[in-house]
Amino acid sequence: MSLYPSLEDMKMDNMVRAQMAHHQAATAPSYALPHATAPSAPSPHVYPALGDYMGLELSSDVIALNMPEYQIQTVPSAAARSNLIAPISSQSTTLAKATVTQAIRPVVLCKDKDGKCGVRLHSVNNGVFVCYVGANSPAALAGLRFGDQILEINNVALAGMTMDQCHALLKKASNNGITMAVRDRPFERTITLHKDSLGHVGFHFKDGKIVGLVKDSSAARNGLLTDHQLLEINTINVVGMKDKEISKVIDASPSVVNITIIPSYIYQHMISKMSSSLFKELDRTPAV
Repeated sequence: MSLYPSLEDMKMDNMVRAQMAHHQAATAPSYALPHATAPSAPSPHVYPALGDYMGLELSSDVIALNMPEYQIQTVPSAAARSNLIAPISSQSTTLAKATVTQAIRPVVLCKDKDGKCGVRLHSVNNGVFVCYVGANSPAALAGLRFGDQILEINNVALAGMTMDQCHALLKKASNNGITMAVRDRPFERTITLHKDSLGHVGFHFKDGKIVGLVKDSSAARNGLLTDHQLLEINTINVVGMKDKEISKVIDASPSVVNITIIPSYIYQHMISKMSSSLFKELDRTPAV
């Protein structure tokens, strides 16, 4: 989880820290000296474990040209995370699922009563990627998301395999304890927003792409970005949904809304690699 899921969290945390500091200053002996910890230097690499994605070059020059806001990646240290005092948004059950690690992570999932995991895979450039995750399916509950790269299934490397071969692996797997090695899709971010008294979070979108922000709204204050594509809302996959359907998901969300987005530059590349007819095909083809 990020150090401050939302701006409201940061303000509350700062207020509590100030109160604690005032109390400690009033009770500490005069000879006590504060011990400062030197801040850790940010990583010089934006995405050190990934040189390309679905055949898309992600060098520093390409990033600077097409996604300049992603040139520097700052990851809070474990010690900094442990100092979080008042996370207002921590009550949200979707926040942990929406946390972006930008790394390789293990995933363990099972099959449902029909013997399915609820996921569809697609082969691109000798890699295997998640192209569909069923709502409330075992795959969704395990944290698989559209655009994630599956490196292994039950310790079998998938590089070079076809989509049918990968699905066959899942069908042959046991009902429980299916293990995967998953690389997160690159340059996504999850932003925590809070609805106002009218139930609005403060952004406009068209075809799932964020095109405008409302002044002084939660979206504007918490750094939501235009020219980015909506991927999930409170871990609900909205890729391929109509705008009216996405609006219904937002309206049905609680007061804390976690929005997962990705640069349109990368999203368009993902869609072009997976074909524009993909979502129509998925409507007719059940997930494995």
